[in-house]
Amino acid sequence: MLRAAVAAQTEVGKRAKAVMDAGQLVSDEIVNAIVSDRIDQPDCANGFILDGYPRTVPQAQALTGMLKDKHAELDAVIELKVDETALIKRMENRVAETIAAGGTVRSDDNPEAFRKRLVEYREKTAPLSDYYAGTGELKLVDGMAAMADVTAEIEKLLLPA
Repeated sequence: MLRAAVAAQTEVGKRAKAVMDAGQLVSDEIVNAIVSDRIDQPDCANGFILDGYPRTVPQAQALTGMLKDKHAELDAVIELKVDETALIKRMENRVAETIAAGGTVRSDDNPEAFRKRLVEYREKTAPLSDYYAGTGELKLVDGMAAMADVTAEIEKLLLPA
């Protein structure tokens, strides 16, 4: 959504671009505005899935306010439970496969950078589990299961019976 807002040169996208061009992290205020604009689009009228948002409890609180203002609510918050050691191994395998296929690997696609992202996740994003568990919206899915099983479990949580 962030890249799309920048590319579309929306008002909030221009603000985000200025921050990103300065090498800074985009503020919650800007990210929340981008999400609010996006979920107002006609293709979201019958529902939407947010992937990677919210990332912090303040963003979650802002989302709750946005949805209330729009007379909407969350159906579920899905957390994929995974083993961090297995995640690192998967990342290493993906990098090796990309290199073997002659592809380009991102500079931050390495175990050390990934471990730093995990630390940041634990500090900033993991508290969302408690937040959404408290609202009763949190649903846990075994992210280590086979892809088809993960997909089936998510569909079971989101699709009407």
